[in-house]
Amino acid sequence: MSQPRVRLSVLSSSSAGNSTVLEVSAAPRPRLVLIDAGLSPRATRAHLTSLGASDRDLAAVVLTHLDRDHFNAGWLHYLRRGVPIWLHRSHAGRATRDGLLYRKSELFDDAFEPVPGLKFSATVLSHDDLGVAVFRVTLGGSNRSLGYATDVGHPTPTLFSHLADVDVLAIESNYCPRLQVASGRPAFLQQRIMGGSGHLSNQQSADAVSRIGARERAILLHLSRQCNTPEIAAMAHRAHGVPITIARHDEPTPWLDLSEPGPVVERPPLVPAGLFA
Repeated sequence: MSQPRVRLSVLSSSSAGNSTVLEVSAAPRPRLVLIDAGLSPRATRAHLTSLGASDRDLAAVVLTHLDRDHFNAGWLHYLRRGVPIWLHRSHAGRATRDGLLYRKSELFDDAFEPVPGLKFSATVLSHDDLGVAVFRVTLGGSNRSLGYATDVGHPTPTLFSHLADVDVLAIESNYCPRLQVASGRPAFLQQRIMGGSGHLSNQQSADAVSRIGARERAILLHLSRQCNTPEIAAMAHRAHGVPITIARHDEPTPWLDLSEPGPVVERPPLVPAGLFA
């Protein structure tokens, strides 16, 4: 029996809203899984339509965490359609306060399978008070894998080991420290972002790509529109030699076929481990 094909597109990724779609081929219609739902259902529908997909095929929503740019409140009403929303058990208290724990909500601790053909393995890393779920997604019936890490605070050995040697790595590359300091943002906000519980800088992200050992491609998520540019992010990532796709805030990335092996990159030597002490 042939294995289902899986495609990925980042619908949008920025502080204005983050959402990625995985499409699993199935008869009679494909199944769609959203990783994060930071766009409104209406905007999500429009982006899916531009890709030739339909929100009628949405089978599950999987959340990394509950910040507003990763879970739009409009999805509370979408639960009436019976689409399950998966979230980590550590976020259950906030989910209850936000009115999210309805009958179709599902809690996970580590491993779960929102639809046949996609096996998620989760670990929780530091981000603000409740942390963020980082996913290793294995395509059913194969050894191919996707890593998904955003809002992870700072790079850690747990991050590296959980996502080690994934074929495709989607990881945030949020800010340039120089632009962050020059941004005029309040000191408390800069501290939140750069203080170890907020976001990864371009260089931290690039070093993580090397340490994780992404085999084929890196997809850069969550670029700050005020404190980063695609050009600056690309320059920081040039050293690891892995081809990159940079997600945008205003249009989806082209479909990437995760089922089809791509060229495996021979990576340069790792940077010294002391950078992460």
